[in-house]
Amino acid sequence: MLRYLPFLLVLALWIYAFIDCLNTPEQEVKHLPKVVWIIIVLLFGEVLIGPVAWLVAGKARKVSADGGTPSEWHRSHRTEWVAPDDNPDFLKSLKDEAAPSKEVKDEALLKDWEADLRRREEELKRRENGDDPQQS
Repeated sequence: MLRYLPFLLVLALWIYAFIDCLNTPEQEVKHLPKVVWIIIVLLFGEVLIGPVAWLVAGKARKVSADGGTPSEWHRSHRTEWVAPDDNPDFLKSLKDEAAPSKEVKDEALLKDWEADLRRREEELKRRENGDDPQQS
């Protein structure tokens, strides 16, 4: 399987360069017309000359407005990511949002459980006394 890897890498680069050449608008193509670049990529794809030439010289690469590369921007604009359980502002917001409503929900749930428990106890007492309403 490993002996097919170089062939697959060449094929992948060939396909990528061909699709990239097809999808590139005509005004972004440099040095030659787009049709000529497509023919070069197809004819010289097996030996990697066509795809490499297209990727290096055929397409106009965009430069950012400030002249910096994206990696430079990321290096100068780092943010400190904090896990939610380590972020005191996030934990405070959870307490503020959930505290009153959680207590109300818990009390309502407890009352429902108590009412259901009383109903079941009364039903058991009626069954033990022989007053089962389902038997009649």
